[in-house]
Amino acid sequence: MDPTLGTATLLIIALLSVLGLLALILYARMHAFVALVLMSLVVAIVTGVPLANVVPTLLDGFGKTLASVGLLVGFGAMIGRLLEVSGGAQVLADRLVGLFGEKRAPMALGVASLLFGIPIFFDAGLVVMLPVIFVVARRFGGSLLLYALPAAGAFAIMHAFVPPHPGPVAAGTLLGADIGLLVFVGMVLAIPTWYISAYLFGSYIGRRVNVSIPLLDAPEQSTVAPPKLSTVLFILLLPLVLIFLNTGLSTLQKAGAIEGGGVVFDFLLMIGQTPIALLITVLAAIFIFAVGRSLGEIEELCNNALGPVCAIILVTGAGGMFGGVLRASGIGDALAGSLSDLGLPIIVAAFVLSLGLRVAQGSATVALTTTAGLIAPTVAAATDLSQLDLCFIVIAIASGATALSHVNDSGFWLVGRFLGMDEKTTLKTWTVMETLIGFVGFGFAFAGSLIF
Repeated sequence: MDPTLGTATLLIIALLSVLGLLALILYARMHAFVALVLMSLVVAIVTGVPLANVVPTLLDGFGKTLASVGLLVGFGAMIGRLLEVSGGAQVLADRLVGLFGEKRAPMALGVASLLFGIPIFFDAGLVVMLPVIFVVARRFGGSLLLYALPAAGAFAIMHAFVPPHPGPVAAGTLLGADIGLLVFVGMVLAIPTWYISAYLFGSYIGRRVNVSIPLLDAPEQSTVAPPKLSTVLFILLLPLVLIFLNTGLSTLQKAGAIEGGGVVFDFLLMIGQTPIALLITVLAAIFIFAVGRSLGEIEELCNNALGPVCAIILVTGAGGMFGGVLRASGIGDALAGSLSDLGLPIIVAAFVLSLGLRVAQGSATVALTTTAGLIAPTVAAATDLSQLDLCFIVIAIASGATALSHVNDSGFWLVGRFLGMDEKTTLKTWTVMETLIGFVGFGFAFAGSLIF
């Protein structure tokens, strides 16, 4: 970062870089992967990143994103393909529709995603649920958005609002909020926020924007009997149980309820890490669904699952690169400094600051943790804040960190590419839904802070 660049200059560069990126993708029809890398390079140079550090800065943002997304998407795609081809996704879809009724199939998918989203991260949960979403969409027809947005919105909300996800845990810890109470408050506010922002909006936009099911996910014919519902649930719940084991043990250790250390404890933590949990699930799915199929067929299924997601992984990594450059250039810090002294009520200032950081650098988790760190001294100095108030402030931060997902957010590219949408469609569907989630969630948190 060039120290001579002022806050206003950095913010103008950020705005121009986003507009330039949109112009390259939407009007020049440049491939998103190339456009993201090119604009990341331009921003790094313009903001004064030393030339010797430009490429390492680009690779750092790209590599960190791939480290967190690449394995999850790859393993998730394999699990999803095995579930789909075996008929397992169809079995689960039939049961969900039977419980909720055909007219409420999108609600069934959303409720299931809310439950799965408690322990599992957004991207991992979405890729595992996708085959079920596609099967339900094929069965009842209409735009894919009718079925995908309620589920994707559910995972996004749970990832931002509810511990044990890293963003709300970090924010709650920095502000001194009771994590157990935060889980309760997050769940209570997540449900109506999801219903308004994801379910109702998904129903609205799904009737106005037609998105067909990507051809690459067309089902394959199978002569093997479909698995039992209990088998399908085992495959879906296995990574959730392993991940929840990790987060549960970590939370108890931090709270001092149990003592860590030892080979067994470390082993349980390791297998609960999301990549390892999904690897174990892939192996379990291969073992279970190999019945009636040759090993060569199973290998081909896994191989075919990886091909279509390669572009998704690269574009998502490039989105992380762009966000990383914005952070390294000092643009995020400049925005935080310009918003921190506005004299707003703490909960409003927390939302505005988090929203600004989200727009500037893309990562919801970074926006959550950075905002919490910036306002922590103000919160600590306030003597009239109850534990409920602290929880509402965390939700306000999470809401700001969710809204306005756009081209510097890896989730924007992940959802857009998985659902087969171009950038314009992703902006007017996913971005609008994320913005609704942010403002509706903040509205509930602000109302709660006034009432309680």
